[in-house]
Amino acid sequence: MRLLLVACLFVTSFAYGETRIKDVTSIDGLRDNMLVGYGLVVGLSGTGDNLQNAVFTEKGIIDYLEKLGLNTQGGTLKTKNVAAVMVTANLPPFAHQGLRIDVKVSALGDSKSIRNGTLLATPLLGADGNVYAVAQGHVAISDFTPASDDVKTKPLSTENNGFIQSGGIVEEEIGYSLNGATKIRLSLNSPDFTTALKIADVINDNVTGNTATAIDPATVSIVIPQYRQNDVVQFVSEIESLPVEPDYKAKVVVDEATGTVVIGSNVRIRPVAIAQGNLIITISDKEQASYPAATPQTKQANIDTAINKRRGMGVGLLEAGANLSDLVSGLNKLGVLPRDIVSILYNMKAVGALDAALEVK
Repeated sequence: MRLLLVACLFVTSFAYGETRIKDVTSIDGLRDNMLVGYGLVVGLSGTGDNLQNAVFTEKGIIDYLEKLGLNTQGGTLKTKNVAAVMVTANLPPFAHQGLRIDVKVSALGDSKSIRNGTLLATPLLGADGNVYAVAQGHVAISDFTPASDDVKTKPLSTENNGFIQSGGIVEEEIGYSLNGATKIRLSLNSPDFTTALKIADVINDNVTGNTATAIDPATVSIVIPQYRQNDVVQFVSEIESLPVEPDYKAKVVVDEATGTVVIGSNVRIRPVAIAQGNLIITISDKEQASYPAATPQTKQANIDTAINKRRGMGVGLLEAGANLSDLVSGLNKLGVLPRDIVSILYNMKAVGALDAALEVK
């Protein structure tokens, strides 16, 4: 299994580690609302539901036809050109009547395929049971095309899930107005005490009156000055554009399924000696006489490597306090296999030499 190593350094155009407040927070209360509805897809070429197995499809057809003035009670339906589907969509905040949204269509019965079908007008309901949008249109299914005709691969797409781009029309608005608001709250995407305090300090440094307060690691409350309450949109825009330097918890994420290791920039390692196979690596907090002191030229890798030809052994020295990307760089130079790098990370965490949370997926 191949391994992908990614070292996250968090460098932006502002300065090292700085980003905009809008990129690490969201305004509390401004969120998407999930909509769902039951509908029928028609026009299928014999790939629809078997009405003997899907009673809800037959009842749906009868009810739909009755709404159109057609009475089918007592008759027998044998069509296989109709499929019952669930239609889902997200209603964005500040969505006005007439706005078009994308919808997803998923087969509910035993339909073999809903490709090239047409979704009939379907009301989409919110969690409160009210209708907020109506969806209708041609169902599209994305295709997987091999890079070469000589390559034979199994299609990745499924015939029972499709989408309709701009297939939903908003019928009911969710009332929310910023103008006249006296307070807003920012929710941090990654809750952290230090980051919340930094955001509050940055806002207070740029807005008169100490209006921002960090309530908890996930929330920053902002009292809107009275002279800006009629200008809330611009006020929020100015707040979101302020640069802040978030503080992230040191973490290493290992995805064993894909063989990916992601290393955060705050990860540090303590003095430790690692021996694996014919490889020995020493991470020391003392200057060793047998190794030259780090110079500006060698600081970029922060590692000195020597090869003991007599013993056929790779030896590496790493200074204490170096980050994990230095270790991985040194391991790669010594030819350590990716699978062994993951094993070394596990064992470093076990002995307490890895100052980071190790998350395994």
